[in-house]
Amino acid sequence: MTSAIKTLPIELPKWITNITIGSEHNTATFDRSFVVLGLIMYMVGLVMVATSSMPVAERLFDNPFHFVIRHGIYIVLSLGIAAIALQIPMSWWQQNSSYLLGFAILLLMVVLVVGRTVNGSTRWIVLGPITVQAAEPAKLFFFCYLAAYLVRRREQVMENIKGFVKPLVVFGVLASLLLMQPDLGTIIVMFVTTFGLLFLAGAKLWQFIGLSSVGVFLLSMLAIFEPYRWRRITSFLDPWQDPFGSGYQLTQSLMAYGRGELLGQGLGNSIQKLEYLPEAHTDFVMAVLAEEFGFIGVTFILLLSMALVFKAMTLGKKALAKEKYFEGFLAYAIGIWMCFQAAVNIGASAGIVPTKGLTMPLISYGGSSMITMTIALVILIRIDHEIRLQSLQATSTNRRGAKA
Repeated sequence: MTSAIKTLPIELPKWITNITIGSEHNTATFDRSFVVLGLIMYMVGLVMVATSSMPVAERLFDNPFHFVIRHGIYIVLSLGIAAIALQIPMSWWQQNSSYLLGFAILLLMVVLVVGRTVNGSTRWIVLGPITVQAAEPAKLFFFCYLAAYLVRRREQVMENIKGFVKPLVVFGVLASLLLMQPDLGTIIVMFVTTFGLLFLAGAKLWQFIGLSSVGVFLLSMLAIFEPYRWRRITSFLDPWQDPFGSGYQLTQSLMAYGRGELLGQGLGNSIQKLEYLPEAHTDFVMAVLAEEFGFIGVTFILLLSMALVFKAMTLGKKALAKEKYFEGFLAYAIGIWMCFQAAVNIGASAGIVPTKGLTMPLISYGGSSMITMTIALVILIRIDHEIRLQSLQATSTNRRGAKA
C-alpha cells in the first residue's frame, strides 16, 4: 500500500504522509489519547453542570441555562487558549518560570485588595463579565517555578538542607497570601504536590520526615484555631450529629450517593440538586453524578482521571529518561496535582475527607479552574510532542549516517 501511495500523481496532505502505513514505526507527533481524555471530561462536565445547575440558575437568574451557557463559553475559551499554549515551547516555560511565579504572587496580592468576596472568602478578581480565581493560575505557575528550581539546584536539594528549604520559603509566601483569602484547600494541594515532587527529585528521607511533621503540625494549628475549619472536621467525622447545621452539606451529599446505588436514578432525576445540596454544580457535582449514574458513573469518572494521571506520570518518567529534566518534573507535578485534587473533590463529597472548596478537574463548573487545567493538559501534550520530535530527529539522523 505504501508503494501505491508513492505513485499517486497528487500530493497527499501532511497529516497522512506523517503516518507510515503498514510500518512498525508510528511517526505521530503527539499523543491523541490526551486529547480524547480531555474532550470526554469536557463533555461529561457540560452534561453534569447542565443537569445539576438548572434549579439554582432558575431561582437566581430566571434562566435555567445560565450556568451551562457560561460553562460552554468557558470550554470554548479554554480550547482557544489551548491552541495558543500548544505553540509555546517548553524552553519558554522554563526560562520564564521566575516571572510566572512573580505574576502569581502579584495576582494573590491584587485579589486581596480588589477581589470579590463570596461566602466569606475573597478569591475572585472581576474583569468585566469574567471572574478570575487567582489561586488557580498560581498553582500552575508555582509548579513551573519548582520544576525549574529542581533542574538548577537538584544536587543541593539532594545533599543539603539549604537547597531543600529554598522552595519551601517560596511556598510559605504563597501560602501566607492564600491564608488571607482564606483558601486552605489550595495550600494543601500545593503542599502535597511540592512534597511529592521533592520526593521524586531524590531528596533524603529525613528531610521528608521533617517537612511532613512541620506541615501536619501547621495545618492542625490552622484547623484548631479557626472555628469554622474545626467545625468542618468535626462535622466530617459525624455529619449526622448536626444534619441541619454543620453537617448539612455532607449529609445531603451522602443521601445523593445512597440514592444512586449501582446504576443511578437516570440523567436529570436527581432530587438533591433541587437546592437541597448546596454548590451542586461546583464542589459537589460528583454527588449529583453519583445519584444520577450510580456506582458505574463514579467508577467511569475515576477511571478517566486515573488514566490521565497515569499518562502524566509515565510521561514524566519518559522525559527524565531522555534527560529533559524540567519537562519530567513538571509532568510529575501536574500528575500529582490532578490526582490529589480529584481525590479530595470526590472524597469530600463521599465523606472520606473534610469538605474543601476544590473543583473536579475539567468537570466542575468554574472558568479559572477549567482554563488552568486545560493549560496543564496542553503542557503535557507539548512535552510528549517535543520528546517524539527528538526521537524522530535522532532516528532520521541515524538513518542518514547509515546511508552515508
